[in-house]
Amino acid sequence: MLSRIPAPRARAISLTLAVALGAGAVWYALPSAGAPAPSAEIRVDQAGYLTGEHKEAFVLGRDDALAGARFEVVDASGRTVLGGAPGPRTGSWNKAYESVRTLDLSALTAPGTYRLKLTGSATATSPRFRVAPAKELMEKLAADNVRFFQVQRDGADVIPGGELNRKPAHLNDRQATVYATPHYNGDGTELTEPLRRVGGPVDVSGGWFDAGDFLKFTHTASYSTAQLLLAQRALPDAPGVAAEARHGLAWLDRMWDGRTGTLYAQVGIGAGSKDFRSDHDIWRLPEADDALKASEGDPDHTLKHRPVFRANEPGEPISPNLAGRVAAAFALAAQTDARSDPERARQWLEKAAAVYGQADTEHTGELVTTFPHSFYPEDSWQDDMEFGAVELALAARQLGDDRADRWQREAGEWARKYISSDARGTLGVADVSAPAHADLVRLAPSDEAVGDLRRQLTDGEKRAAKDPFRAGAVYTDFDAVPHTFGLVATARLYAKATGDHRYDAFAAGQRGWALGANAWGTSFMIGTGEVFPHCPEHQVANLAGSLTGEGAILRGAVVNGPNAAARLGEHNSFDTMRPCESGTDTWKRFDGKGARYLDHVGAWQTVEPADDFTSTALLAFALTAV
Repeated sequence: MLSRIPAPRARAISLTLAVALGAGAVWYALPSAGAPAPSAEIRVDQAGYLTGEHKEAFVLGRDDALAGARFEVVDASGRTVLGGAPGPRTGSWNKAYESVRTLDLSALTAPGTYRLKLTGSATATSPRFRVAPAKELMEKLAADNVRFFQVQRDGADVIPGGELNRKPAHLNDRQATVYATPHYNGDGTELTEPLRRVGGPVDVSGGWFDAGDFLKFTHTASYSTAQLLLAQRALPDAPGVAAEARHGLAWLDRMWDGRTGTLYAQVGIGAGSKDFRSDHDIWRLPEADDALKASEGDPDHTLKHRPVFRANEPGEPISPNLAGRVAAAFALAAQTDARSDPERARQWLEKAAAVYGQADTEHTGELVTTFPHSFYPEDSWQDDMEFGAVELALAARQLGDDRADRWQREAGEWARKYISSDARGTLGVADVSAPAHADLVRLAPSDEAVGDLRRQLTDGEKRAAKDPFRAGAVYTDFDAVPHTFGLVATARLYAKATGDHRYDAFAAGQRGWALGANAWGTSFMIGTGEVFPHCPEHQVANLAGSLTGEGAILRGAVVNGPNAAARLGEHNSFDTMRPCESGTDTWKRFDGKGARYLDHVGAWQTVEPADDFTSTALLAFALTAV
């Protein structure tokens, strides 16, 4: 049994091989390893800026080097179209780059492709970036996110061919065996008793892999599906979004057995015992699991015949976080179908109502997320119940269902309970209060919901004001990048719900940070910009794709980004893993504030993509497009 570094999220699992960073880039390249650190570096949003928004780039360097510097914006033909001096110093980053200063590009409104050049007392050149209308720029980014979800598809309904040549996988999930809730030791690394069969067969085929591994979770799938449906509502003609949302819905529908009142929570097992190999003990393509010769009692049996675990005993109450978010996804499907197919919409509404009605609203103790719980820890659940209730109310209004008023009242009650709780957060896989609040305001004015949306955004603004690159997330926490996209989405939800655009500039800056205007000068979305992760910890990308950033890449995938340096002491490693490491010495120059970033296939802490990361970005792009 191969070991895996324990992680607080269920993420896929050496040798190193230097791979050129920015291979094929014409305008920009990071300095080579061993070369003297340049006197200055420019950081821009490599995806681009909207024509009419506040635009900000950054320059970092030594104080003396930047004292007499100027900047120029150069178009694709080499013509200078804008110039100026760096703005005020925003702080120090690290010993090598003691000064960070802003470059205000807001006057640049003409659509086109540009780069920034620093002149005078310091010289530097930026990657290329675009200026374009919102829909044109954001729709392309959202379409790339869809491509990631297509790669993540499990079961028979994969997208044939494609850059990463996906093939059908885990077809045995069509007749899977149900096992009793597994019990783990304190840190969630090992089972404390054998698995015990309790039912089946059940069809849990299809869906999406959760991340770089091949597990499937109702917790994350319901979150991602709901976000895709919200994105579809905001941007109905976004390429591929509707089809991918339906793919997620089809799997969630299989995970809910309305006949017995059972919600299944998980397919596969990522932490087990010395008696069998779990998903995290082997590095392979997903279709390899189907080809295993593994009979009962064989260590590989749980790879070929993956166990299914329940969120509740049949007919018993369901952990309220899961009940709320699954109900929200089904109710959003009802809203989507209300006009075109009212009968199907009513079926979704009844499923949503059934799941919501079975929630354990007297819940105490540990919530059901995944097994082990440490893969996806979560404390809040009133936000999930608010989300379920508000989407039920909206769907019921569209369908003329007389339960709409009751669900609306309940949504308001859950919002108040969430706001008065100790578990308030911001948009991410563990907190869905932002879309719930925004839709509650759509139903009726709610000062409390508006106030809590402001709380989330104001907290982000306060953090950003203290950071040299104006980051609203915390560099040393897990999921810094998806939390950043969560702030972007929340700002857009707030503006659409209230008509108040006070956070628009903040949202633009957060989007820019995630897509290149950060200390490391990399976009954290694969395929976006000239500098982006080449070595994601993702089995399909590693074994079937390119290691150079060109050709077959996991386009559209969003990774965690920087993390606490102390968490990056060890990397995951497998004999079958293709060695890949990009720019490690260069990235080290830009580490600071206790944070570190690595583009290394074993660095799950920084470059493992995930469904919830990417769906949050997709929602942010869709909301920004309109």
